[in-house]
Amino acid sequence: MNRLHVISPGMLTTVQDLGRFGYAHFGISASGAADPLALRAANLLVGNAENAPALEMTLTGGEFAFDSTAVIALAGADFGACLPMWQPVEVRGGEALRCPAARYGARCYLAVRGGFDVPLVMGSASVHVMTGVGGSPLRRGDTLAVGDAAVRKPRRPATGIATRDGTGCLRATAGPQARAFGDELYGATYRVSEESNRMGIRLKGQALASPGGQMITEGVALGAVQVPPDGQPIVLFVEHQTTGGYPKPANVISADFWRLGQLRPRDEVRFERATMEAALALLRDQEEWLYSL
Repeated sequence: MNRLHVISPGMLTTVQDLGRFGYAHFGISASGAADPLALRAANLLVGNAENAPALEMTLTGGEFAFDSTAVIALAGADFGACLPMWQPVEVRGGEALRCPAARYGARCYLAVRGGFDVPLVMGSASVHVMTGVGGSPLRRGDTLAVGDAAVRKPRRPATGIATRDGTGCLRATAGPQARAFGDELYGATYRVSEESNRMGIRLKGQALASPGGQMITEGVALGAVQVPPDGQPIVLFVEHQTTGGYPKPANVISADFWRLGQLRPRDEVRFERATMEAALALLRDQEEWLYSL
């Protein structure tokens, strides 16, 4: 059995798939890859099912080695010239794979042909960092078994993969309390706070006038833009709480979830209105791009 050995885990490296669903009523959000598009692409490039467990590296990559030859793919943030991105690459056994700090973007995904053979918790291999459900971030000396769950031959794109559009514009549909807010959210530029994490992306900038009174706690969704009493928006991220009592003027569209996963501290972002019809069209275009790899 081939294994991956963690020589250095980097800043924060975890095993992720597309998340665990159906447990929100127990207070457990889906978690999963912060940039699901990059994880799916990396898996498809090496011939896995798109939900196969892979490594998510954050801001700084790690150093790893396989026992024997493995076919891997890197997708997402540009982690330098350790290996070509967005294509399957053969790595020899015992050869150190070093991924330096990201030159742009925040998260890079390392998929291996066959996937990582790790235990499933509630049907998912994803590590929920905030609660410890599914395990914990990788540490020096950890090993991961490589599975045999490949479903097709590796895909080698006929042409290079064009860099995805930048992360600075977040398109959003109206949230459940949109009528209580003006247009200030869409006219301001915000900066990503260093206090952001996988639970929420905290923004700093023009404070929004939050409507008075107390809301009844209600269910919340990934990508919801919450406005707490200080008026500084928080975008709910992959490990968000499942209920909340802050008003929500907007929700980032599904086609831009990958942008949330690539935001770095101090990045500037702005919001742009999107209709439901436009959001669905953008999601369809994204799926067509993914399966053209």
